[in-house]
Amino acid sequence: MTTPIARRSTNPSQRSQQQPNGQANSMSLVTRRLAAWTTEIALIAVSGLVPYGIGVFANNHGELSRSPLNPLLGLVEREVARPLALPIAYGTRNVSWLTNFLWTVGAIAPLTLSCWQLYLLAKTGSTIPKRWFAVRVVSETGTAPGILAVLVREGVGRWGVPMSVAYILWRYSPTFPNLFVLAGLAAITLLGEGLGFPRWRSRRALHDRLAGTYTIDATQPFTPPQSRRTQPWNEADEEAAIASVVMSPETIRKSNLWRWIRQNPSIALFAMALVSMVAVLGTLVATQVYIQSQENSRVTEEGNRKQFSELEQRLKNNSNATVEERQRIIMAIGTLNYSQSTQFLVDLLAEETNPILLNTIQQALVNVGADAIPDLKRKNQLLTNEINSQNGDASQRQVRQQQLQVNQQAINKILAVYSNQLKNIDLNRAQLSQTNANATAYFNLLLDKADLWGVNFKGANLDQASFKTSRFRGPGEDGRWDTYDDWVADLSQAQMKQANFSDANLSRVLLNKSNLSRATLNKANLTGARLIGTNLSSAQLVGADLRGAVLESASLTGADISEAKFTDAELYGAKFGRAIAIGTQLSYANLTKTDWQAADLSGAYLNHANLTSANLNATRLSRAILRSANLENSNLRNADLSLTDLQGANVAGADFQGAILSPGGQDSSEDFVQKPQLGAQSAVVKGVDFTFAKGLDPKQLAYICTQGGIHPRCP
Repeated sequence: MTTPIARRSTNPSQRSQQQPNGQANSMSLVTRRLAAWTTEIALIAVSGLVPYGIGVFANNHGELSRSPLNPLLGLVEREVARPLALPIAYGTRNVSWLTNFLWTVGAIAPLTLSCWQLYLLAKTGSTIPKRWFAVRVVSETGTAPGILAVLVREGVGRWGVPMSVAYILWRYSPTFPNLFVLAGLAAITLLGEGLGFPRWRSRRALHDRLAGTYTIDATQPFTPPQSRRTQPWNEADEEAAIASVVMSPETIRKSNLWRWIRQNPSIALFAMALVSMVAVLGTLVATQVYIQSQENSRVTEEGNRKQFSELEQRLKNNSNATVEERQRIIMAIGTLNYSQSTQFLVDLLAEETNPILLNTIQQALVNVGADAIPDLKRKNQLLTNEINSQNGDASQRQVRQQQLQVNQQAINKILAVYSNQLKNIDLNRAQLSQTNANATAYFNLLLDKADLWGVNFKGANLDQASFKTSRFRGPGEDGRWDTYDDWVADLSQAQMKQANFSDANLSRVLLNKSNLSRATLNKANLTGARLIGTNLSSAQLVGADLRGAVLESASLTGADISEAKFTDAELYGAKFGRAIAIGTQLSYANLTKTDWQAADLSGAYLNHANLTSANLNATRLSRAILRSANLENSNLRNADLSLTDLQGANVAGADFQGAILSPGGQDSSEDFVQKPQLGAQSAVVKGVDFTFAKGLDPKQLAYICTQGGIHPRCP
């Protein structure tokens, strides 16, 4: 059917919208289409990136009150991270209220702007950037395409098909999960689809073909390529067009398929019967296979039940049986694939007193494997509750403590034997340590060099456990590290006092509100870990790697963090009183409102760190690097700043009362005309503006002025 030509509008206002500027008029249509599309994408990107960037700045450089991250942002974060194979995003963290607002705007604004552009495109055929470049999208009749056509054009053709092709190529290529490769593939497919590929007739883009639209020069009349005619439209053409779309019996009779069926009725009937028979037989076979599998499972379950009943009776009724005979029965029960047998062994473990049989029962449970953990955990919590409730009966408490110990040993053995096979194991709130210091039964969890990724230890008691060189994070189903499906253990709210995590891999692990007081984490990998509100008092973190970790409101009072790496870490409101931080790397860390009173930061790297309103009272900062650090409103009273490099630091509002700025102090007889000292200390405050600093005494001013510092009282 031939489409009528869309005439140029005679409406002056409409014609004025279609007039391009001089620069756009000099460009080809392909160039203008690309420029308009690039501008549309740029506007959407800017609407999201600008609020996000300001929010990041406000979060890292402000003193605003903190609040939990907006759940909407956490959802967006997770949904974006999953397809892009980004490391797991927790979404549970505190940010400033301004950051929360700006990030929410940054998530909503691009979506709103995209919807507005789609609406304009559907109703007028142009977005604002398309008007700038005199580009218009029309239907086959020359009118605005409408909502449905625009959704097909943009959702399926423009983005759906190209991005799906790029994503599939990237996902199953050796370069996965490299995002730069995905970006390159996406750019190629989007550009190729948008330009229509040179070999396609008239270079009409896929999205226009799917939606039945045309991208045209807004200043030119529109005539679809297939509708261009050399002869005027007449009555015969109209009748032919109607006949081409109206299905008549004659047309049906002339159909090739219908004609073949009429000419070969026997073959057609046989083909239909064959297809029907195959479908029926396939259904019958599938049904029979399913029924047989269910029957086999039922028979196996029934056989295991009978065998378990026989073994149970033999064990209970034959009280005169030797230890060896009882051992054989117990091991036989452990080989049964029957849930009730596992529960029986767990209960028997709590009742038996013979050490030999206790060891046999534990071995039988190890044979059962990780499937025994739920029943062991249930018994573990039951015994713990009984111990806590029997405050007066010491003998009963001792018995329960011994029963709990053998239960803990069984769990320990299963975790050790089935290391690397413990995904989704739930030990939430399990008691895996001695319940009190006076207990006669003593137990410490020993899981050195174990793969414990994916285990849920949330709220568990792991005091004095040993996890040296163990791994709490592992590659997920895709076999690659640092992707969304990584298996990560949950140690949040766990009791881990005096636990040993030396050289352990705790990267990205959840440790929020855990108790790690006096724990050993020397050289542990805690990059990207979440330790919000965690108690690390008196802990050993010498050489530990905490780059990018979140320790907001954590307590590290008295901890030894010498030579640890806290680069880019989030430490808002953390407590470091009396901490040893010799040579610690804190570059670019957010240390707003941290408390370092009486801490030793000798030789620490604090360049570009944010120490706004930090308490550095009586700290030792000798030879520390504070270049370009933000010390605004910080408390540096009585701090030792000898040989400290403060170049480029912001000290507005900082309190220097009693602070030591030079190794040897200042003689009261010295004045502003003294000669600068030579050596490293001459560069400590050079170029630093102390105009708004507080608490500076004459000796400090003399040192500042002679060393190149800036202050209104300097001559």
